[in-house]
Amino acid sequence: MRTGLTKKQKTTVIYFDEHSRIIEVQTHNTDLKKRLTAFAAKHPQCCRQTDDDEQGGLTFEIEKGRLSFRLTAPYSEERRRAASAWAKITCIKE
Repeated sequence: MRTGLTKKQKTTVIYFDEHSRIIEVQTHNTDLKKRLTAFAAKHPQCCRQTDDDEQGGLTFEIEKGRLSFRLTAPYSEERRRAASAWAKITCIKE
């Protein structure tokens, strides 16, 4: 979809505070929009689409506790080598 927006303008914004039970997510990210749309269809009691900005962005409201952030530390050189070795062994078997 061509929206006339630059990649820099296609943002994802997550609003929440300590008081409210609701998180608001505004996004242009295609994968996230698909995931949130599917989640809202499956679990309407805890997630719903609230807006479509007609430029490719969607807004959702989600109950707190249903959205998580995952921080991943960089791989150490040792872990990188082990993962590479495992991948090579796995690919050879397939």
